[in-house]
Amino acid sequence: MLYYSTNKTAVLASLEEAVIKGLASDKGLFMPERINTLPDSFFDKICSLSFQEIAYEVANAFFGEDVEADKLKEIVYDTLSFDTPIVKVKDNIYSLELYHGPTLAFKDVGARFMARLLGYFISKEAQKETVNVLVATSGDTGSAVANGFLGVSGINVFVLYPKGKVSPIQECQFTTLGKNITSLEIDGTFDDCQALVKAAFMDVELNAKHKLTSANSINVARFLPQAFYYFYAYAQIRKIEKDKKIVMCVPSGNFGNITAGLFGKRMGLAINHFIASNNSNDIFYQYLQTGEYNPRPSVSTLANAMDVGDPSNFARVIDLYKNSIEAIRKDISGAKYSDIQINNAIKACYKETGYLLDPHGACGYLALENELKADEVGIFLETAHPAKFLETVEKSIGEKITIPEKLQAFMKGTKKSIALSKEYSTFKAYLMKI
Repeated sequence: MLYYSTNKTAVLASLEEAVIKGLASDKGLFMPERINTLPDSFFDKICSLSFQEIAYEVANAFFGEDVEADKLKEIVYDTLSFDTPIVKVKDNIYSLELYHGPTLAFKDVGARFMARLLGYFISKEAQKETVNVLVATSGDTGSAVANGFLGVSGINVFVLYPKGKVSPIQECQFTTLGKNITSLEIDGTFDDCQALVKAAFMDVELNAKHKLTSANSINVARFLPQAFYYFYAYAQIRKIEKDKKIVMCVPSGNFGNITAGLFGKRMGLAINHFIASNNSNDIFYQYLQTGEYNPRPSVSTLANAMDVGDPSNFARVIDLYKNSIEAIRKDISGAKYSDIQINNAIKACYKETGYLLDPHGACGYLALENELKADEVGIFLETAHPAKFLETVEKSIGEKITIPEKLQAFMKGTKKSIALSKEYSTFKAYLMKI
């Protein structure tokens, strides 16, 4: 399958080219030339399939023309060595727990898949050239990518993160690893980090020296695999709630996660509606209200992984719906919540149900509480373990919570990072010296 650019002027690329390049030459995001619909026979049996079996069928629809069946199955099964269960929180509201992977965040799925797929393409090259992965993070992307690529031969990873704007536990997860992982502490916001990565891809001199790619959700190998758990969530909920319409509520920052869900819907997944839940960085929410997209500098919130002022994957949403705001509104509604509302939701949910939310999941939970109809069942994405936001969550509920052993292990490491300004010239000079 070939991939085109959302800006429509770059030449078509193969899957391998799209994955290795990350960003198209015209600064657009790669999109598959078609979205294959899965057959009715697949949906007839989906409730009896395992997570890995479901994911392989979805992966085959995207990547089966470009990766041998046995190798693709190996990549999928190795990626999904953990579960993503749905858990009932209250009547008609379920949590899709995406924090059971190695770094306890939803991005483990996309990052692990991409690491294995990129490693496969590198191993096929006659002359192996080191690939340098650049990734901007507002929190969980950095840890998922760093751990997904840790020790992978032929790949160096550079994690750019905003100084003082990720939680201490998140920071430990990517600054303590060493080996082929380098952490760059940028004196700026996530948007500044993302701008540095995009500028690097467009820099002819830098690309002549280094083979660069991205592991942010701008990379097709990062965001497309996230469709896997939407299908698995559907299979789980259909066993419990057979008749109600399904609403998926996605805490949204850079919009890769909800875009993967929208792809799933195009493939035949019977999701009635999506809710994109924002924090105070409500650019998409405002777009749905006004029809105008006005990016602006991000502001820091309790749900830091959603602190994005110019979501990259907005371009994919626009392309998918052929720039029709009316079509987008039919499938997606918006919601936005302040830090006070997030904090109150964590406290209230825990008191009423015993279920512990993280700040991002709280945004999803709130939207379902406010918007769900009687004939609907809602699933919100609990995107990270609450312990990753220890101070916030403990303050909200007034209790100490247990830190999982996986996180405790990261916290024992020694921070190793390189401080840089947000100026591109400084970032480029650093990379040119390597």
